[in-house]
Amino acid sequence: MSGQEYAFIVLAAVGSLSAIATVSARNVVHAALYLVVTLSSVGAVYLLLGAEFVAWVQILIYVGAIVILFLFGLMLTKAPIGRDSLDNEHPWVGGVVGFGVFAGLAWLIQDAFPFADSVAPPAFRGSTQAVGQAIFHSYVLPFEAVSFLLLAALIGTVVLARKDDEP
Repeated sequence: MSGQEYAFIVLAAVGSLSAIATVSARNVVHAALYLVVTLSSVGAVYLLLGAEFVAWVQILIYVGAIVILFLFGLMLTKAPIGRDSLDNEHPWVGGVVGFGVFAGLAWLIQDAFPFADSVAPPAFRGSTQAVGQAIFHSYVLPFEAVSFLLLAALIGTVVLARKDDEP
């Protein structure tokens, strides 16, 4: 095994453990910090794969902006962030949904890694320009949908946090 494979195993273990800690934490702030570790390990895996642009976008956007938005929303809404703030009475529902997501992703990527002895596909030589064209040409609708969702979450947070003194 190469050093890159060992690094991947370590990052996968750290990412998986912090993802489990994210969904099982009882404190919202701790869950957000575990999410930072999870998303950072995903960015590091992108670096191992040679996708530097995607790695830094992952770290800047998700770790830098999304987690800060979560914490900002928690502070504005004065949500309970104590020891039992994330108590779930039906944890099996989360397990079923998690297994469903896992099964769906496994089904989607089953052709990405062929196990038969076949000729390996040529290496992808992408550039920032190619990624930009793909995002703003082929995937512009999902890109705008995510930006709209984040804007709606921010506006909802501000609406919930403000005090109405009027009758």
